[in-house]
Amino acid sequence: MKDDAPLPPENVQDYPCPPKIEPVLQVLRVELQGLPVAQSARGLRILETHHAPTYYFPREDVFAVLDEAEGRSFCEWKGVARYFDVVVDGARARRAAWSYDRPGDAFRQLGGYVAFYPGLMTACHVGDARVLPQPGDFYGGWVTPNLTGRIKGAPGTRHW
Repeated sequence: MKDDAPLPPENVQDYPCPPKIEPVLQVLRVELQGLPVAQSARGLRILETHHAPTYYFPREDVFAVLDEAEGRSFCEWKGVARYFDVVVDGARARRAAWSYDRPGDAFRQLGGYVAFYPGLMTACHVGDARVLPQPGDFYGGWVTPNLTGRIKGAPGTRHW
């Protein structure tokens, strides 16, 4: 799919559980204070029921420095995530990225990939579509204009 082509309609309630991983057909871009953080035509995304997709970049397509940050989290499918501060030309976004060093078997492809919280970056794009952050303060999904359905993360939705 070309970057300027509109994204096809998707309903987050139609996404699978357990989640699935798939390649991204558009170019992904992330910026911090107008500076490039990452750009990739080789991205992956995770689709999970009621979640906005989470996008992952190969490490070699990340231009920013990733400084390890405190804390870990656990996903029953992907394993243990570790977090990073994103630093580019003096600008720093704290705990703004994460990765899985040893993802579970079904998500083995995520090894060597990193994801970014769009709410902590200045701009994130899927092709020409500018991204909004998934609601709430935990999930890292990228909400694009083509998504419909109730997206998990708003108050009262975290544990369903």
